[in-house]
Amino acid sequence: MNLLPCALASALTLALCAPTLLTAAGDDWPRFLGPTGAAMVTESKVPLKWSDTENLRWKAEMPGPGASSPIVLGDKVFVTCWSGYGDKPGADDMGKLVRHLVCLSRADGKVLWDAQVPSAAAEDPFKGFITEHGYATNTPVTDGERVYVFFGKSGALAFDLQGKQLWQTSCGTSSGEKRWGSAASPIVHGNLLIVNANEESQTIYGLDKTTGAVVWKAEGDFGMAYATPNIVKHDGVEDLVIAVPLELWGMNPDTGKLRWYATHGLTANVSPCIVPGGDTVYVFGGFPATRSAAIKLGGKGDLGPSAILWDSSSSTYVPTPILKDGHLYVINDQGFALCIDAKTGKDVYRERATMGSRGGGKPFYASPVLIGDRLVCVSRRNGALVLAAKPTYELLSTNEFASDTTHFNGSPAVSGDLLILRSNKAVYCVGTK
Repeated sequence: MNLLPCALASALTLALCAPTLLTAAGDDWPRFLGPTGAAMVTESKVPLKWSDTENLRWKAEMPGPGASSPIVLGDKVFVTCWSGYGDKPGADDMGKLVRHLVCLSRADGKVLWDAQVPSAAAEDPFKGFITEHGYATNTPVTDGERVYVFFGKSGALAFDLQGKQLWQTSCGTSSGEKRWGSAASPIVHGNLLIVNANEESQTIYGLDKTTGAVVWKAEGDFGMAYATPNIVKHDGVEDLVIAVPLELWGMNPDTGKLRWYATHGLTANVSPCIVPGGDTVYVFGGFPATRSAAIKLGGKGDLGPSAILWDSSSSTYVPTPILKDGHLYVINDQGFALCIDAKTGKDVYRERATMGSRGGGKPFYASPVLIGDRLVCVSRRNGALVLAAKPTYELLSTNEFASDTTHFNGSPAVSGDLLILRSNKAVYCVGTK
């Protein structure tokens, strides 16, 4: 165990677990990957096809790029981006970097307000891997009363629903060894805002969401762990669970105290969020070799080797998979659509899913979203695929905004019968007209 005695948090997708963050209205998508982090809705009339001229309700130009995902609360859509440095060719003055929390009207995409936060500390330079995602990768979260953001070296901030900044708390200003930049999104648990500031301070914070004061913090050398914390409920107990290199941690979310841990084979970069399912947690990632594992929950302290149900090195993952009916679905960062048997870790199918001709590289960063029995998988450069969520590969449609050649790195939000997507250029609302 490489964790100091006081605390740590938990990772991002909650699948088949009871919602624990807040009770969201049917049209709300209040955090990364939806109300419980499971990235799924049971039913919606989101259309199967869309383009610049078909089923596009509105389009809203953004003041700069961003890799975060949009969230929705009532009649408002919130999204982050950045401007002033690295946002366009020739923008090389690091001192001008500004992050934005933009509020849009859900009805028509009109910008209601734009809260701007100047960089509070020296940023990592816009080169290397940071050019792949930039300085606005962390998705906002709302508790229905405020909107919270994590802006890396500029800290965590709270805003009211009219755009007034309420508080700002530093979560560190350091850089990881590789200077890859910040990625994890904040979550709300009770009266706490929980932030994984791995890159900035090797610390997970539990902040008072009303004042921004530090309630607890978990400090330790937990390496390259970029996933968003999340809450997993098992045997009536809520744990904060996060996958880090070589270990999975379960913490008390109210105090940050370590309850249990399990050892796995994923080394270095652990970016995808965990996928909880019943009494099992699925973890993905690793660098340079990638792995996946299924870990059985239950117990205290070291869960031991018997907790590892399977451990596989068969696939490369970047996005967080969807768990449905005993299968895990994802399109990996090599462009293969995968269906994995959740009991064994074996591939049920593996199909090349890339399409279009807008360059190579890593074609998928965004995590898929499940809408009923359909998977919406957004590629970076070549539009979105809609796949059937079943153990036989079936491509239902491909969709593209041909006028937008920038990257789509964020996962979409689902709000009622609307699908909301974002690129480095704009936010789009798809819905049947």
